[in-house]
Amino acid sequence: MAEEFGAAAQLAARSIAAASGPTTGPRPAALRARLDAVDLRAPLGSTAAALDEATELYLRDAVYFHHPRYAAHLNCPIVLPAIAAEALVTTVNTSMDTWDQSAGATLIEQRLIDWAASLAGLGPDADGVFTSGGTASNLQAMLLARNTATARLVGSLPERLTGLRIYASADSHFSISTSASLLGLGAEAVVSVPVDELHRMDAHALALALEADRAAGFCAMAIVATAGTTDFGAIDPLHDIGALAAQYGAWFHVDAAYGGGLLASPRHRDMLTGIEAAHSVTVDFHKSFFQPIGSSAILVRDRAALALVSHHAEYLNPAAEAGRAPNQVDKSLATTRRFDALKLWVTLRTLGADALGSMFDTVMDLATAAGEIVTAHPELELAAEIQLSTVVFRYVPQVPETGGEPLSNKIRSALYDSGEAMVAATTINQVRYLKLTLLNPQTTINDVTAILEAIVSHGRRLSGERTPMEVSA
Repeated sequence: MAEEFGAAAQLAARSIAAASGPTTGPRPAALRARLDAVDLRAPLGSTAAALDEATELYLRDAVYFHHPRYAAHLNCPIVLPAIAAEALVTTVNTSMDTWDQSAGATLIEQRLIDWAASLAGLGPDADGVFTSGGTASNLQAMLLARNTATARLVGSLPERLTGLRIYASADSHFSISTSASLLGLGAEAVVSVPVDELHRMDAHALALALEADRAAGFCAMAIVATAGTTDFGAIDPLHDIGALAAQYGAWFHVDAAYGGGLLASPRHRDMLTGIEAAHSVTVDFHKSFFQPIGSSAILVRDRAALALVSHHAEYLNPAAEAGRAPNQVDKSLATTRRFDALKLWVTLRTLGADALGSMFDTVMDLATAAGEIVTAHPELELAAEIQLSTVVFRYVPQVPETGGEPLSNKIRSALYDSGEAMVAATTINQVRYLKLTLLNPQTTINDVTAILEAIVSHGRRLSGERTPMEVSA
């Protein structure tokens, strides 16, 4: 087993080191043809042969998040201690549901939950559990909010569900609407609150919506504040929103899947002031804590709330034995669950929290510098002020676009096809923009400048322009 693991680790290391860009620009049809040619009924007979095949089918054309010119989605390169811990997690294959399957792993996870809840200032009664990602954490938070709200209402269950409302900004993550649908409320139960010029929830608009809905007989089930929106990294006014949640008796959830890294930041922790009032918080360690996928957590201010999702099975965690051993399944929506907490534990014991926070500070500084370059360039237009580590902008041609495929999409595709860089795209007020998502502390301003120069070059070519201008830092 050690020999096979070593071979796989070396193969991964060689592939990462050899990547000349974040992508080779593969298209689905080409890769699908190679996959379709594989006969899964005919095994290759050795792990070495299977790894060689995987190199051709996967590694050769993988998207490498570690590359300094990958600037597309909220994917981070991962720190080496976490990679080492991943080997232990996968090899031992601990399941986190009950103490008799996990032993010390349960206590390590619990210590990390206590540590994260302490960073958020949630108080001595806080608790939580690791999840697979922000979507799962948000779903569990909305389930806790729904069950808390329905417990204090009267009428049949359909009647109680019909009257519930969730308030989230227009830029909140789609998982909030998905959660509402899964919980029987319907996506229409989510009230979209307008945002300000920085794409933060407008607290005044929220207050008006809450008052109008209360007058109409609706119940404020939850208010979701986003601490780091996907596009702009915007942080909603947590203090003001928390005060409104208390006033209207709503569950206050902070989705800090992206901005949670600020909790460990030596310089920017105050950007999350107000998070301590939350009933629940989502943190994705596989974003701004530089951990492997998946490593997320839901934190709650009152551990008693987690009883709302508890279920006792006689073959697993019988109610008669509750309290005798710490069974994590008692507070998790998942049953079988990986020991993903070990990756963060080994990282913290190797590097420390300040180092992780400083890494996040570094990418924030890089995004600020990138925004300054965009602002200064006559052919680029910044969509909004930089807040975390995303930069939303567009190439502005000399001749306005007249329809058809948006120029931003064409530029993005050209970058992907060439393999020189990867960027994301989004739509703001029906206009298509490009987006740099910077989560690699090893990306330099020279890398960012090269990406912007390539965007300008492709923009000119695709729009038929020939004006020679250089992007300068």
